[in-house]
Amino acid sequence: MKPLIAGNWKMNKLPSESETWVRDCTSKLQHIDHSHAEIALCVPFTHIASMTNVLVATVVRLGSQDVSAYESGAYTGEVSAAMLKDLGVCYAIVGHSERREYHQERDAVVCAKAQAALSHGLVPIVCVGESLEQRDAGEADEVVTTQLKASLAGINLDNADDLVIAYEPIWAIGTGKTASAAQAQEMHEKLRAHLAGKYGADIADGVPILYGGSVKAANAEEIFAGKDVDGGLVGGASLDSRGF
Repeated sequence: MKPLIAGNWKMNKLPSESETWVRDCTSKLQHIDHSHAEIALCVPFTHIASMTNVLVATVVRLGSQDVSAYESGAYTGEVSAAMLKDLGVCYAIVGHSERREYHQERDAVVCAKAQAALSHGLVPIVCVGESLEQRDAGEADEVVTTQLKASLAGINLDNADDLVIAYEPIWAIGTGKTASAAQAQEMHEKLRAHLAGKYGADIADGVPILYGGSVKAANAEEIFAGKDVDGGLVGGASLDSRGF
């Protein structure tokens, strides 16, 4: 399994700014050994068509920040997995904490979106994570494993490459706070144990489990050193090509 470093631009940058970022980032990647890791960039829907052409000759794979649970039809504002696949998208983030919180997306919706992505050959990056109140109450393990179980309900996997999990403690997203390396490893180990119980050890060992939550150049090496930490879902730090 290759580790995965996935940038999430969220609602930032204009489509016209994308090419400069890609040029700067890929020029730096030429000077390092990237053969041991997968690199992806999840951009707003408005950027995807132009980014497809910009990224085609690079090592960076394209991802979306969301995907519709619906195949097609009268769903104004939605973007389907088939549409994304047609544009060359490889990954789709589902269940990001900001979608869960601001758009009231529940686990059943996250699961439906993951299934839609899989049905069209996209790899869903399924996000789970607890709030500070839940962690302080000693409920973090239960909350996160319950989210994972419900978000994968009814999803069968024959290939570990078809799924990515991202643990993103809500209290560490955009706050400057970061889970310690030990906290990240502990939760990732529990998530992998759940995957092993559902899909078997062989598949569980091959599913990348990313950490997301104020990841940046200064703390990435320590966090990624965890045995069960297979890379990162990088938010704000991905906006700067050097930091990413």
